[in-house]
Amino acid sequence: MFLRDELGIEDAGGTATLSFGRALVPVAKPTGAEAFRAYLAKTDWVPDLGARIGTAEWWRGALTCTALVAGACLLSPGRGHPVMGDVAAPLSGTEWDEARAQSITPLAYGANSGRRMAANDLVAPLLETPERPAIELSAAYGSGDSFSGVLQRAGVSESDSDAAVALISNAVSLEEIKPGTQIDITLGRRENKKVARPLDALSFRARFDLNLSLARAGKALALARQVIAIDHTPLRIQGLVGSSLYRSARAAGAPAKAVEDYIRGIASRTAIGGLGSDDKFDMTIGQDRAATGEVRLGALEYAGLFRSSGKTLRLMRWERDGREQWFDASGQTEQSGAMGMPVAGHVTSNFGLRVHPILGYTKMHKGMDIGAPWGSPIHAAMDGVVQFAGRTGGYGNFVKLASGGNIATGYGHMSRIAVRNGERVARGQVIGYVGSTGLSTGPHLHWEVWKNGISVNPRSVSMASVIQLGGEELREFKARLAELTSVKPGGR
Repeated sequence: MFLRDELGIEDAGGTATLSFGRALVPVAKPTGAEAFRAYLAKTDWVPDLGARIGTAEWWRGALTCTALVAGACLLSPGRGHPVMGDVAAPLSGTEWDEARAQSITPLAYGANSGRRMAANDLVAPLLETPERPAIELSAAYGSGDSFSGVLQRAGVSESDSDAAVALISNAVSLEEIKPGTQIDITLGRRENKKVARPLDALSFRARFDLNLSLARAGKALALARQVIAIDHTPLRIQGLVGSSLYRSARAAGAPAKAVEDYIRGIASRTAIGGLGSDDKFDMTIGQDRAATGEVRLGALEYAGLFRSSGKTLRLMRWERDGREQWFDASGQTEQSGAMGMPVAGHVTSNFGLRVHPILGYTKMHKGMDIGAPWGSPIHAAMDGVVQFAGRTGGYGNFVKLASGGNIATGYGHMSRIAVRNGERVARGQVIGYVGSTGLSTGPHLHWEVWKNGISVNPRSVSMASVIQLGGEELREFKARLAELTSVKPGGR
């Protein structure tokens, strides 16, 4: 807002004159044609016929649609008067193949035209297909294979493979390389296609603690050794026996071989079938942990058993006179006692007269029946040699072991036999699995013992064989035992 004085306007008898720029130009009135074009431009001739039905706007849209349809029908030549046109001459021969290769037709024909898109002036033909500058591949070292043979099958020349074998054999014995070892190979560029590619690089895990790699330096190969740090702390596993010692130990993470060795060791001192669900197993397994993250488990070294009654059994594997045996904490190999049961279960029928469950009459039962779940492992009650392993009469799948002192043991009704004739087995070794073959009413083990060829009560056979360590050997034994039992359970 401006005041009158600020604009320099003086009062002149109540009247004043102001002038702002140029004078206004009058707008010319549009002609009839222009007004009609403006009307047509702002009018919606194709409104939505689904809305505002019945209004003037809707009727205008319906009239437009009707007019368009009527115009199309009037302009149509009719079904009996086709529209004339020019048809191109059909292609044939090379022209047809070229056209088909540049259209969608090859897809319809399964892309079998055998031709590609036509080349333009920017495409220059190649005299020969170029090769990749390098090829990376992997080969596996097979059982009974030779290192040079593996390399040559991968495309390495004979001279390069011989040079590689010479370098590797100086670092490690080729016999130490385990079957299945993966060998990473890089082949370089060659001068022409008539010669083999040169070996540019090679690497593999020669041992658990050693990586070897070859690299080309000029025209020769150079060997590089990478020593891998190894932690030899053993693995200790503990847990409750539960309903099955084998299943509980496996669930705790112990490998199958270690569990079998554990049961074999414990069976040498106590009856496996007498273990309670609240008893606690304790085992220490040799373990190698590489700095690169790989883990390798070894043999079972320590076997412990803590009974709910308070009794404790501690056994450690110890080599003496070239033979590994289980020694207890006092340095003894074995304690006197009755022969342990060969399977974890309960006695369903003792030695002596009984009414046969299938035949129905009283008959001498020459062994002991032990009920156990189907597939439970059966362990040898004594060291011995397999005299018979196969199917025989009412015993079904049967194994007979001959041991020292004119004693033999038999195991019947197995579902599967795990040993063969003439094989030497150790006490506690798995020789088969519980089943119900032959004359049997359910899964169980028929265990029979012969002394001088006569069947005797298995409970009457006792073992008495004791070897005591002493002196420096006993001190070394106890030091190693203390080392194994000091390992933290489940530690890494």
